[in-house]
Amino acid sequence: MSEPVLSVRDLVVEFTAREGVLTAVNGVSFDVHAGEVLGLVGESGSGKSVTGLAVLGLIDPPGRIASGAILLNGEDLTKKSEAELRRLRGRNIAMIFQDPMTTLNPVLRVDTQMIEAIRAHEKVSERAARDRARDALAKVGIPSPEERLVSYPHQFSGGMRQRVAIAIALLHRPAVLVADEPTTALDVTIQAQILSEVQQLAAESGTALVWITHDLSVVAGLADRVAVMYAGRIVEEGRVADVLERPAHPYTNGLIGSVPSRNRRGEPLAQIPGITPSLASLPPGCAFAPRCPRADAVCKAPPGVTHTGGARAFRCFHPLIPVEAAA
Repeated sequence: MSEPVLSVRDLVVEFTAREGVLTAVNGVSFDVHAGEVLGLVGESGSGKSVTGLAVLGLIDPPGRIASGAILLNGEDLTKKSEAELRRLRGRNIAMIFQDPMTTLNPVLRVDTQMIEAIRAHEKVSERAARDRARDALAKVGIPSPEERLVSYPHQFSGGMRQRVAIAIALLHRPAVLVADEPTTALDVTIQAQILSEVQQLAAESGTALVWITHDLSVVAGLADRVAVMYAGRIVEEGRVADVLERPAHPYTNGLIGSVPSRNRRGEPLAQIPGITPSLASLPPGCAFAPRCPRADAVCKAPPGVTHTGGARAFRCFHPLIPVEAAA
């Protein structure tokens, strides 16, 4: 296989708070290749969104990248200045946020914003930039794109605004696209359409896509591989079919079991007992141990990463499947 487009190595992100220094992302590593979709899954507070922001160098004080490397086509983004990162964002690496108004300026017309995004990175005429903007809107399924270019964001529905944000993110066919739960607030029909379009566009352009979500059903239909996060660490990673059909980590198994469609009619919904631990008071050893039915004394030590021959990895002393079965 070719070299990964994006390679994150031992990433640590810290925030300074009253309680002290909180480690929101702790030793996270993963690779994404051209045209591949990696699903980053976990509960709220697991560190997945912070990981996505760190990849683009968008961690603001009191947060900071404490250590690790973020390699974009072999170049370490953590070593670059803010000016250098600004030149890369949008052109080489882009992000789609959960709220499209994080991307869109409410007082500027869509054509103004899209043309500015193009001309910030490329020396093209305004006419050429406008034509590209129109074509980008058409690709994400916005009807009458020429007419909608002169609209303001408030004149679009929520789903249409998100399509505009996706179109802006894909204007330069970036090498890496990070999507932070961009369809969570949309209805199921619009969500399915956008997922299909993003998957197709990423495959056509060879963009490496990191899709951050808490929805396993989205990952099942969209991603090639999945990484499951808990308390700032990736606790399991592998091909989507392998992880969802034969989870190795008890936390992954709990997430899958919590999907409402897996419950019998009339029975209480399955759930993982307890709550995600505070970053200010993480338990010693395995952070999931207080909620895990398989935990014992050995789990008071931090579990290492078990790699297998089948591109599968997990952090657990008591995996749900034999290590050789995961290969």
